[in-house]
Amino acid sequence: MGVTLIGDDIYARDPFCREAKENGFHFLFTCKQTSHKSLYRWVEDGEIDRDIFSITRKVWTGKERQTHIYRYFNDVPLRDTDDSIRVNWCELEIRNKSGKMTGRFAYVTDHEIIADNVVDMIKAGWARWKIENEPNKTLKTNGYNLEHNFGHGKKHLANLLLTLNLLSFLFHSVLELYDEKYQLLRASVGARKVFFNDIRALTRYMVFKHWNDLMVFMLKGLDLPIPGG
Repeated sequence: MGVTLIGDDIYARDPFCREAKENGFHFLFTCKQTSHKSLYRWVEDGEIDRDIFSITRKVWTGKERQTHIYRYFNDVPLRDTDDSIRVNWCELEIRNKSGKMTGRFAYVTDHEIIADNVVDMIKAGWARWKIENEPNKTLKTNGYNLEHNFGHGKKHLANLLLTLNLLSFLFHSVLELYDEKYQLLRASVGARKVFFNDIRALTRYMVFKHWNDLMVFMLKGLDLPIPGG
């Protein structure tokens, strides 16, 4: 189905990349210089504008002006063996307004990298960090209490509570994308913790036959329009 696996540097290994390809997946994995020395020798020896291509962009982050330097190199061996899988490499180097380098990120992929897609390729690689960190932060600090509930039980209770927590987060994420009533309430109430506490208080004293009934009740209580009538 055209799925691209994204992952940390530990996945950027010949056997795993081969297995991903054999099972119909694409891949985009972080590639650190310290763990892929032979690949980076190719990068260091590559000829500019023949093997290695570079694009420079000026970027305003909302706080500062940065220079983003994108480099990419197609068809390089992932490891120093004759039978190594061939990959395509890309890198983003970030410099502040004084020219000091403040960040560097590199990836390997089986997708061909060209000038038109190298920026999107880097963004996709960054998405793994965003996925890992933002949901984890939400689960720990915004009402799910992930780090406080799961020292309970001697067998399976901790795993059960974690699973229920992740399922609730999944359903809330779907509601935020597709349920207009939920979207309006979340935007109006504000903090996720406040929203959860409101639901907790209401359901302690009242019974709602359907989730939609609860949403409508809350919308009416806040004098908000009810999407869909």
